[in-house]
Amino acid sequence: MKKRLNFEKYTFIIPVSIWMIIFMAVPIIYIVFISFLQRGVNGGIDFVFSFSNYKRIMSPLYFKVFSNSLSIAFITMVFTLIFGYPFAYFVSKIPKKFRTLAIILIIVPFWTNSLIRTYAWMNLMSTEGVINSILVKFNIINEPLKMLYTYGAVLLGMIYTLFPFMVLPIYNSIEKLESCYIDAAKDLGAGKLKTFFTIIFPLTMPGVLAGCILVFIPSLGLFYISDLMGGSKVMLIGNLIRNQFLVSRDWPFGAAISIFMIVVTLILTTISIKLVGKKTDMGVF
Repeated sequence: MKKRLNFEKYTFIIPVSIWMIIFMAVPIIYIVFISFLQRGVNGGIDFVFSFSNYKRIMSPLYFKVFSNSLSIAFITMVFTLIFGYPFAYFVSKIPKKFRTLAIILIIVPFWTNSLIRTYAWMNLMSTEGVINSILVKFNIINEPLKMLYTYGAVLLGMIYTLFPFMVLPIYNSIEKLESCYIDAAKDLGAGKLKTFFTIIFPLTMPGVLAGCILVFIPSLGLFYISDLMGGSKVMLIGNLIRNQFLVSRDWPFGAAISIFMIVVTLILTTISIKLVGKKTDMGVF
């Protein structure tokens, strides 16, 4: 009987393991491998072992790109959290028959290609777009505002695109929150604000952390938003990696940047998980 159970267990584990090895482990190992090689004269790869690609990452030029990308990712994460948490809390409190509709409205943008939605924002924000046309028509402004191809436009595009990634994990945590904790806080005389900051927010911290990770990490690689809405004036890590692979054809350096950012992201994620875990324990108990 034990042998049969072990056989059934391995029949599920082996296919998943093979899938993970082929489509995740092998590509990452390949990227790590070529990151220690050198670019060929004609854009190929010279199989010469070197640490030069990782040394190039430390140059001030690329450090500015990294810091700019991290700042945009952090600001995007903060704003999606500021707007996403109240939205998720409101959705969790409406009657159940309307919650499904609210969740569908959050998910609807995923049904449309993100590039199409980005082009829609470009049409709205251009100097001859809908927003400027309305403002000029009603004499609110004398000349069109420059909203597109700016740092703010890139942030807006990031926040709009990644907003659902923040809302859904937080909503899931709030919905699973047991009401007995809130009732106990009220019985002990805690007000609404104190109940929120000492009970609700700490207990929903796993959803907040999941949302922050789901927003922060993709915002480092969404190069098409900075290309389209920033007019290539805002260089992010995703743009830099894309340029190395497709424009400069410097695959080893592009691979080195990718590995460097994977390591940085893992470190930041590990630190945030540990810090949030400690704060959650202190906040609840």
